[in-house]
Amino acid sequence: MEDDEPVDPKKYLEEQCKPKCVRPLFQYQECAKRIRDDKTGHKHCTGQYFDYWACIDKCVAAKLFDMLK
Repeated sequence: MEDDEPVDPKKYLEEQCKPKCVRPLFQYQECAKRIRDDKTGHKHCTGQYFDYWACIDKCVAAKLFDMLK
C-alpha cells in the first residue's frame, strides 16, 4: 500500500491570499524597478519584500490555525 503524502495547506492558503496583498506586491515591484540600475549595491527593497510577506502571513495565519485544530 502506498502512503499518502501529507499536503501542506500553507502553500495553498498563500496562493489564495496573494490577491489580497496586491498593494505591498506592487510597492515591492516598483522599488525593484527603481533600484535595477544601482551599481553601488547599497539600495535594496528588503522592507517592501517583508511587508508583502507579512501581509500574506497575516492572511494565512487566521485560516491555517483553524485548519490545524
